[in-house]
Amino acid sequence: MTATTAARGTMPLSGHLREARRRATRAAVSLLVGIVLGFVLSDQILDILRAPVEELARTRQASLNYDTVTGAFDLELKIALFSGVILSSPVWLRELFAYITPGLTRRERAHVLGFSAAAVPLFVAGCAFGFQIFPRMVGVLVGFSADQDSTILNASYYVDFVMKIVLATGLAFVLPALLVMLNFLGIVSARTLRGSWRIIVVTIVVFSALITPAADVLSMFLVAVPMSALFGAALAIATLHDRRSARHPDPRKSGASPCSV
Repeated sequence: MTATTAARGTMPLSGHLREARRRATRAAVSLLVGIVLGFVLSDQILDILRAPVEELARTRQASLNYDTVTGAFDLELKIALFSGVILSSPVWLRELFAYITPGLTRRERAHVLGFSAAAVPLFVAGCAFGFQIFPRMVGVLVGFSADQDSTILNASYYVDFVMKIVLATGLAFVLPALLVMLNFLGIVSARTLRGSWRIIVVTIVVFSALITPAADVLSMFLVAVPMSALFGAALAIATLHDRRSARHPDPRKSGASPCSV
């Protein structure tokens, strides 16, 4: 067995399946706990989501409405599910990143676990950012109707709209950490990122336009600017890493024959 093979610790298919089952079970348990907490806190979360509607009600007739007898209960379950995904993110993000570590070297495992630790606060920050911008989006979209019109919002659709924005911004904030991790693992180079920066920036702008009202340019920039800044930070880190790797090449990647053990 070579040193490289030993360092990477190859795992048979059955081992990968056991590892996947073990980590999926942990993620599922954490999600279940998060859903229960989300259900307990659903009234407080709904109060936050209802705030923009109450603000609209000061100048026009506006309210959240349920179109079925079970609508209120279904809404609490939906809030619990979305909240569970966010609350359990520290666990399922770590399990997701850690799943690939058995086939990596010790140094690569340290990189992956480090980036999983960075991904959690980035995801939470992105979700918090989504909560901050959604009231403005609601105000802009409802503002297209005349003042004398009534704004009657379907509660289920409204919560879907808000939570999709929150989760989308959360996941978008994690992508720079993923790019840095791929760079440290030798999958994506800084040169590739630099060569694709125009495409990436355009993609960020399009994504920002899709999750924000088309007429609200300010909200689009509020999403696009921090995402672009995070991409710039990821590109800077990747560039510094590649320069350091060029000065101190890893002998395992230089083509030298590993010693037998």
